[in-house]
Amino acid sequence: MKLYLGADYRGFEKKEALKPFLMEKGIEVEDMGALTYIEGDDFNDPAIAVAKAVREDIGSYGILICDSAHGVTIQANRFKGVRAAHCDSTESAVLAREHDDANVLCLSAHFMDENKMHEIIDAFINTNFESLERRVRRINRLDEREDYD
Repeated sequence: MKLYLGADYRGFEKKEALKPFLMEKGIEVEDMGALTYIEGDDFNDPAIAVAKAVREDIGSYGILICDSAHGVTIQANRFKGVRAAHCDSTESAVLAREHDDANVLCLSAHFMDENKMHEIIDAFINTNFESLERRVRRINRLDEREDYD
């Protein structure tokens, strides 16, 4: 499994702490930034980098971390083929994978500790998409044009 990891300054410390946890699971991790702590950097840059990488590397996953997880979720979801989900529990992570085939997990550095992140990541990466016709149909509609008639 390949996983692209990204965070802004608010999530930087937790991103760095997650790397050994993920690698111990045999996951290939590519850090998409921030690569150094820079006070006040923008969440957009790592979110864009992770979203583009996941979009191009079919079957891969991404994890993004910022203060609330809202900004990185919104930014990542602007890319066709990316289904980013802000998950704050193992249950939400399971549903994001089972129902929506989420491929980017977004976590809040402010509202959760590393242990909670570990639990949510485990649930996310160990849950498969339930490929029911209605779910596939709904997912395919996510990338429709925005200029509806």
